[in-house]
Amino acid sequence: MENILYAPWRDEYVVGAKIEGCVFCHISQNSDKDEDFHILHRDEHCFVVMNKYPYTPGHFMIIPHLHTDKLEELESEIWLHMSALAQKSVRLLKEGFGAHGVNIGMNLGGAGGAGIAEHIHMHIVPRFNRDTNFMTSIADTRVYSTDFQRIYTKIKSLIPKYF
Repeated sequence: MENILYAPWRDEYVVGAKIEGCVFCHISQNSDKDEDFHILHRDEHCFVVMNKYPYTPGHFMIIPHLHTDKLEELESEIWLHMSALAQKSVRLLKEGFGAHGVNIGMNLGGAGGAGIAEHIHMHIVPRFNRDTNFMTSIADTRVYSTDFQRIYTKIKSLIPKYF
């Protein structure tokens, strides 16, 4: 018997308009659509954006404006800035969002697991005690327990305090 888990909110991903070229460059170059793209923060080196298909509620990414797939060639100034944003992000998630822990990671290259391999990005994933349940462990299915827009609004409201 086949198990089916319906996820109608992913319909936009399947049938929506596709962005030509690098999706992160598109977001970087269209600051007038920050609310549509769920941008949390934007500065001269990077932008911080909610992950549209998160591992857990509150999962976002730090992305340099510079289009590159080579971390080893990224200017030190930009890497240090990304690291500083990561520190601020951890504080925001722990103190402001109530996360019990945080995963920080980068998947470099397709072989390294990157879904968007052509543009480096750092994942910031809040973790909560007991947030991995049988669905993830046994059924290889994630359950997103709350409204994405509500989480975006909450984290966006915390940015001025922590960034």
